[in-house]
Amino acid sequence: MCQLLNVQKVRLRQKKLADAANDYAWRVDPELSSLDAAPALVCSFEEYLKIYAEELNHPLRGQCRFAIETLDGEHIGNCGYFDIDEGEGEAELGIMIGERAYWDKGYGADAVITLLNHNFATTKLKRIYLKTLDWNIRAQKCFEKCGFTPCREVIVKGYRFLIMEIRSPDPSISPRI
Repeated sequence: MCQLLNVQKVRLRQKKLADAANDYAWRVDPELSSLDAAPALVCSFEEYLKIYAEELNHPLRGQCRFAIETLDGEHIGNCGYFDIDEGEGEAELGIMIGERAYWDKGYGADAVITLLNHNFATTKLKRIYLKTLDWNIRAQKCFEKCGFTPCREVIVKGYRFLIMEIRSPDPSISPRI
């Protein structure tokens, strides 16, 4: 079960129905969608809310999703793990800071480090990877700051992505995160 986490700037918590309005606003935003190489959402909020509630009540297997909030409780984004493969000991990380006022201020890095520390302390996952668009230098710098290293490039649906990864630190060595 996913649980409440926090480091210095953010707290990660379970998603809740009250997050739907922010999540919808971020998903219909063309600029934010382009950062995920996805089209902006076009359904109504009412349609989105039905799907959102269903996902909260019946989470998909192989995922662990969190809301990112500031220490004073403002919901500013989302993060989580996807495609969790316990057999291979790996999962894909995803993050989005939807509130632009929090961009380039360390909130994303703090959320990623919080998520990684939680993962490596409480699961058997040994490798976390992510995909970021090859032109998204700001995201790449954030992930490098968190300890990710570039692995390779891939093209998916016409988009060029950089795959980055981080591996669980050796328990006999002081943590690097």
